[in-house]
Amino acid sequence: MEKKLSKKALSKSFHNWYYGHLTCFSQEHMQTFGYLCSMLPLVEELYDNEEDKAKAMNTYTAFFNTEPQLGTVIVGITAGLEEARANGAEDVDEETINGLRAGLMGPIAGIGDSLVVGTVIPILLGIAMGMSTGGSPLGAIFYIIVWNLFAYFGMRFMYFKGYQLGGKAVDFLVGPQGEALRESISMLGGIVIGAVSATWVSVKTSLQLKNDDGEAYLVLQDKLDSVFPGLLTSIFIVACWYLMAKKQLSPIKVMLLLVVVAFLGALTGFFDPGLAY
Repeated sequence: MEKKLSKKALSKSFHNWYYGHLTCFSQEHMQTFGYLCSMLPLVEELYDNEEDKAKAMNTYTAFFNTEPQLGTVIVGITAGLEEARANGAEDVDEETINGLRAGLMGPIAGIGDSLVVGTVIPILLGIAMGMSTGGSPLGAIFYIIVWNLFAYFGMRFMYFKGYQLGGKAVDFLVGPQGEALRESISMLGGIVIGAVSATWVSVKTSLQLKNDDGEAYLVLQDKLDSVFPGLLTSIFIVACWYLMAKKQLSPIKVMLLLVVVAFLGALTGFFDPGLAY
């Protein structure tokens, strides 16, 4: 009789991954223990013999690490492969499953980091910041609710699609359709990040030239605004992007550099921090 995973076992497997993918997280194992937790309900249902269960679970003790949201598709795919192995599929063994896991975790991590961490989260944070104007708590509430709903239902969709489609799910993610989707979302993310930068970032100079009577006859910021409003802001944003994207500087180093620039600017009078003593 062919063995078929129940919806209950699959749902429990998904929830084990959703809540526990960072269980016992360490540099040595990363998400290995979370993966073990997610496969346990499936192995328990598919195998009756304790020795077979131990052998199946041993497959998932290998190192694993990927972007957890989109990476859920890998867990779903291996759930289908484990079901096939339990039914005696000759071409599915421990080497096949671990080879697929190792081969997918890197590419899926790159795609997931670009789409989820680099695009979706900044978009949601940008909207939340706009809603928080004036100290309103609505922005924080919006982000907490929307992000958790997106993560839960998005991961659930990826898990069950991975289980149902198997290798076809991977073809979609790394094929032409997936590439077009990534480019579209990246373009939308760039537009939103640009809008957030223009709204929330403001760099102005306080440099003035004065005559002998102490009256300012040249206010540099007014001249810049008459020619190119927001020029200094644009320069700073593009410079930060260049340092991180082209020079591969970490955000921490860029922030420290901005602190140095701000300190020197305030010291020379180019910037006015507006402090009163």
